[in-house]
Amino acid sequence: MALLAPNVAPAQQETILTKAALRAAELLGVNNREFAAVIGVSPSFVTKLKAGVSVIPMNTKATELAIQFVRAFRSLDAVVGGDAKTARAWLRNHNTALDAVPLDYMKSVVGLVDIVNYLDQRRAPL
Repeated sequence: MALLAPNVAPAQQETILTKAALRAAELLGVNNREFAAVIGVSPSFVTKLKAGVSVIPMNTKATELAIQFVRAFRSLDAVVGGDAKTARAWLRNHNTALDAVPLDYMKSVVGLVDIVNYLDQRRAPL
């Protein structure tokens, strides 16, 4: 399954996705434990990802969740105009529209998808 581009080898897709997801987590101030809960892996696996020893394998639930996490980051970044401080604050404070703290809510599949949809709606032109 070519998730990123049809002409990119699966091993390259794994590396690209892993780097993108880790970078998004870093910019949002999401620690290993929190990131692990969002993509459904162990904190020790996230440590291996950061060390470059492992990658998020394609065609797994972690792949799907990592893609959604990157989508959430990209939409949030667009909504806040690239202001990382505002993005971090949004992620950690209660959102009345979602009736949850976004970082906590995205630890469930339904929550992560809801957040992506919510943010995509906010960045859509009127």
